[in-house]
Amino acid sequence: MQLNLKLSWMAVAAMAAGVATAQEQIVKIGHVAPMSGPQASFGKDHENGARMAVDDLNAQNLTIGGKKIRFELMAEDDAADPKQGTAAAQKLCDAKVAGVVGHLNSGTTIPASKVYNDCGIPHVTGASTNPGLTKPGYKTTYRIIANDNALGAGLAVYAIDTLKLKTVAVIDDRTAYGQGLAEVFKKAAAAKGMKVVDEQFTTDKATDFMAILTAIKGKKPDAVFFGGMHTQAAPMLRQMEQLGMAQVKYFGGDGICTQEIIQLTAGAKTLGNVICGEGGSSIAKMPGGLEWKRRYDAKYPGQFQIYSPYTYDAAMLLVDAMKRANSVDPKVYTPELLKAQFKGVTANIAFESNGEMKNPAMTFSMYKDGKKVSLN
Repeated sequence: MQLNLKLSWMAVAAMAAGVATAQEQIVKIGHVAPMSGPQASFGKDHENGARMAVDDLNAQNLTIGGKKIRFELMAEDDAADPKQGTAAAQKLCDAKVAGVVGHLNSGTTIPASKVYNDCGIPHVTGASTNPGLTKPGYKTTYRIIANDNALGAGLAVYAIDTLKLKTVAVIDDRTAYGQGLAEVFKKAAAAKGMKVVDEQFTTDKATDFMAILTAIKGKKPDAVFFGGMHTQAAPMLRQMEQLGMAQVKYFGGDGICTQEIIQLTAGAKTLGNVICGEGGSSIAKMPGGLEWKRRYDAKYPGQFQIYSPYTYDAAMLLVDAMKRANSVDPKVYTPELLKAQFKGVTANIAFESNGEMKNPAMTFSMYKDGKKVSLN
């Protein structure tokens, strides 16, 4: 009798657990970044931010649309390759994720944005800066960082007005990001009277720049502008020192404005000539930056690069729209993104009609005594 009673209670408990499970809804949030290849450290930091947001959201025990929600991150690797980027986007569409954080590179985000538009899933990037991303006018595309039109022009103004530089050589890595940023800088610099004495091209896989730099050295520029990532900038800076170009200023965007470049330059004095720009505030000036960074470092020690605060906000922004729409259905909540007035870690986020952020901040930095230092 006692055994039967015990079994009955077990059956009731199992039924109750079944009901509780049925009432909980799993909502998948996609994430895409280069998790392999030379940009993997960027990608890991990018993913960490989104994963940290998911953990924080699940700790809130949210109820949306009458159901308890548990979020899961579905992370994909695009290896900074456009074909892999579109394949990853399609995989997330097929998995019916509710929204996507990413991608990191403009060259993968731009083609992927059409895939997300076609399947009706919103994506938020806090890393891809090419202005072409929002030109198609997709209602599913959002950016929470300054684009290259602002960043490239801002760097040109700083080079001319603050540093009084007269001549520059421009190099880009032929990616959508690097080429786009270099083009904006070149046009803005020329419009303000700066002379572009040379233009050179490389790839995002190259490590030997001696021929390019030798040609540039002969033109005696005050500065070099590089449109690309730190994985190319670091060996380029080492080789500039070898060629006796230790006095030449070196400009670039957020792709070179990393912590890892300090190690990769291996003590080259030319690191001290770097002036780099990021589309956002420094951690110290972000509304919730310092406290958030403390938690990030405790959770992911030694992994911080640039983008994790933005991917954290991107995931939080998607869920904020879900809460306001009282639905996790992309068709229902996507219009709420455009109405966002979201107080994030990085900024107070609101959008223009094309999905670009209103009044995005910019930060210029240099490297002094082996440390990254904000200039504004």
